[in-house]
Amino acid sequence: MSTRPSCLSPAEIEAVLKRAGINPTAQRIAICRFVLCEADHPTAEVVKAWVDENFPKMSLATVYNTLRILVDAGLLRELRLPHTDSVLYDNNLTDHVHFLDEASGVLYDVPRDRVAVTAELDPQFEVARTEVLFRGRRR
Repeated sequence: MSTRPSCLSPAEIEAVLKRAGINPTAQRIAICRFVLCEADHPTAEVVKAWVDENFPKMSLATVYNTLRILVDAGLLRELRLPHTDSVLYDNNLTDHVHFLDEASGVLYDVPRDRVAVTAELDPQFEVARTEVLFRGRRR
């Protein structure tokens, strides 16, 4: 169900950051490597735990600032879902919806073409984006 981007080399990550107008520091490259290639809907705290094991002496503020920069540059999406107070970060930028397995807490990406959502809204409403969250249990 999930669409994970192919893993990028540090040089490729550096190029992506430069194209987005972001200074490719070692800390940003490390965080990108994790959130773009390995993590699945992580929170900043999950990223910080990974950083502590793999890139010591990086502050939580650096993690938050880097995630904000990546969201602002369109390299990550920020998710605020009702099952958690934490912000989740999504590296899947394709049009998709989410399925939350309530038993495990795992969030799955579901391709948009597998879901039909229609709305009959008054013309005064202009929809920029639709977010769908299915909740249940994965069998």
